[in-house]
Amino acid sequence: MTPRTIIIGDGLEINRLGFGAMHLTGPHSWGPPADEEAALALARRAVELGVNHIDTADSYGPGTSEEMLARALHPYPDGLLIGTKAGQSRPSPREWLPLGRPEYLRQQVELSLRRLRLPAIDLFWLHRIDPQVPAADQFGVLARLRAEGKVRHVGLSQVSVAEIEAARETVEIVGVQNRYNVRARTDEDVVDYCTREGLMFVPWEPVASGAHAARTGPLAEVAAEVGATPVQVSLAWLLHRSPIMCPIPGTSSIAHLEENMGAAEVRLSDEQFGRLAKLG
Repeated sequence: MTPRTIIIGDGLEINRLGFGAMHLTGPHSWGPPADEEAALALARRAVELGVNHIDTADSYGPGTSEEMLARALHPYPDGLLIGTKAGQSRPSPREWLPLGRPEYLRQQVELSLRRLRLPAIDLFWLHRIDPQVPAADQFGVLARLRAEGKVRHVGLSQVSVAEIEAARETVEIVGVQNRYNVRARTDEDVVDYCTREGLMFVPWEPVASGAHAARTGPLAEVAAEVGATPVQVSLAWLLHRSPIMCPIPGTSSIAHLEENMGAAEVRLSDEQFGRLAKLG
C-alpha cells in the first residue's frame, strides 16, 4: 500500500492527490470564468472531497484564480494548504514569459498575499527560472521572503537536478513541480532525485491531453481490470510511481473533479504498473 499523505517542510501533512486551480479562470487562463458561481462551487467541492492541497499561480487570470479561491474558501479550513507561484508574466492570453527580477517576485508575493487573504504563503513556487536574471538573485529573494515570514516553504517549477541543487545552496527547497505523466517522462531523473531527497514532486499536466481517456489501449485495459476509468488509472500510476508524487489534476467540471479524486482509491499491481510504464 502506498501512503496517501506526505509531510513536507516543517511538518505540513497533505493528501497526495490535490487540485490544480488553473481552470477557475476564463479561456487560456485569462480573465474570469464564464460561470463564476460554478467555479466557486468547484473549489468548495474539491475541499468537500478531501483535498487539502490546492495549487494556483499569480499568472492564472492573471490573479483571477487566487481571487476565486479566496471567495470560495476564505476563511480557510484548518489544514488546507494553498500553494501559489510567481515568475511567469502574461503580456497577453497566449504568452507566458519568465520574469524573475527580485523586485518583481517580491511584488508578486505581496499581491498574492492580498488576493488570497493570507498572512503568509505556506508554499511558494518559483514558476520558472528566468534565464535573463542570475539564478542566485532569484533564489536569494526567495530566501529573504522566507526569512521575513511572508513565505513558509519554497518550491521550484520546471527545473533540472542541477538547478535544484544550485537553489538548495541558497534556500531550503521542499518540492519540485515539473511536467510529468505516464506518457511524458523526460524528467525521470528529477523524480528519482526528489524520491531520494524526500522532496515532494508535483507533476503538472498529470493527465496528458486526450491520450489517457482513450477507450482502447493499455490504459483502458488496466482500467477494466481494476474497475476504474483510464483517467483514474493514469493518476493511480503516478501515485504508485513514488511516495513523494503529489498530482494536482485540474478541471472546470465537478463531474471530472469527482472522477479525478476517485483515483485515490485505485490500486495497481506491480505488473499493471510495469505494463503502463512501457508507454513512456
